[in-house]
Amino acid sequence: MHIAVVGLSHRTAPVEIREKLSISEQTMESSLKDLRSDEQVLEVSILSTCNRLEIYTLVRDTDLGISAVNDFLCSYSGLSKEDLLPHLFFHHQEEAVSHLMRVAAGLDSLVLGEGQILSQVKKMVRLGQQHQSMGPILNRLLTQAVSTGKRVRSETNLGTGAVSISSAAVELAQLKLGQSLGKDQLVSLESERVAVVGAGRMSRLLLQHLQAKGCSGVDLLNRTKKRAETLASDFPDLSVECHLLDDLDHFLGTCSLVFTSTASDDPIIDASRLNQITLKNSLRLIDIGVPRNIAADVKSVEGVESHDVDDLQEVVSRNQEARQQIALEAEGLLKEEGRLFLEWWESLEAVPTINLLRASLEAIRAEELQKALSRMGPDFSARERKVVEALSKGIINKILHTPVTKLRAPQARQERQEALRLVEALFDLENQKKEG
Repeated sequence: MHIAVVGLSHRTAPVEIREKLSISEQTMESSLKDLRSDEQVLEVSILSTCNRLEIYTLVRDTDLGISAVNDFLCSYSGLSKEDLLPHLFFHHQEEAVSHLMRVAAGLDSLVLGEGQILSQVKKMVRLGQQHQSMGPILNRLLTQAVSTGKRVRSETNLGTGAVSISSAAVELAQLKLGQSLGKDQLVSLESERVAVVGAGRMSRLLLQHLQAKGCSGVDLLNRTKKRAETLASDFPDLSVECHLLDDLDHFLGTCSLVFTSTASDDPIIDASRLNQITLKNSLRLIDIGVPRNIAADVKSVEGVESHDVDDLQEVVSRNQEARQQIALEAEGLLKEEGRLFLEWWESLEAVPTINLLRASLEAIRAEELQKALSRMGPDFSARERKVVEALSKGIINKILHTPVTKLRAPQARQERQEALRLVEALFDLENQKKEG
């Protein structure tokens, strides 16, 4: 069995490819079932965010397992292998473990050290457990990745002041406004009329950062007004007006800055829609949804400037250098956590031999106990029989303790295999394997 991860991210694929491989929570169960239906895939879990799709698997054969995942990705996205494979990355065993630890710690994120990725890894674990697509190996690995992410944030300063995709989007708006004024710096959004489309987690973060950057008011649009009002109630110091998504055309025509973050699978704003609207101001659109909420053709509309998540790199790079040194501290913790998992994984090699040894000694114990009890006669009480049986079990457990501990202890694979062969030969366990 082998651990493997197949995926793509902001580092390997543009947003127009990533959006075709966005797996929503609604389609997660069927996607996991499709993957598990292949005989090569023993365990599987999926991490799907705006910047990455990663499929973690336990497979029988690495090459055949990765091929099965590739076939699923092509089928799901509608892309040919020629179009998709150049954007995919593959990691196996130690590399797969190391990659997951880095992802959970925020070291592979567009925004170095971002905290949201850890909650997304937690969600991956929850969904894998809920849909019963994970077994003991992936469950142990992913659970340890979550604890590793927490440890990095508590033992280093990586998470201190870390920015998110939403805060980077607000800074991008400030930067672009500054550039339009001939300034290469972030400027206040106080004079901008701002709209936020969507009322989910990302929109909550947008409101937090808009408030922190001095925005005077926001029009919040959502499919259901009640959810928008619930979100707005958490920001009493920010003037938030709630509207239905049906009013979008009005705000596209009157606002100067619009952020979009909805769960729609298709664009909600395109050139055709904008061409039917009379714009009272120049319009800047910033889309942090994946799949994208704003079609690429809006850039052809006069008076409209549009940006998506791939454009955030411009502001992210301004903040990264100061965090690189902190990231180096985190790398040491990740190596330690990865080593601990791999030691546990390698120790599983001893389990079949340990089970055979335990079964062999248990058979001897049961047989000899029965012989002894048969000689005791009818005067030997049930309580006395239980005492003798407990004594025999205790002796077996004491005998097994040291060899089992040593077989499971961290050690070179060759040394463990030699020890296993020796135990199997001494106790004639090979014949038990054949008989079993």
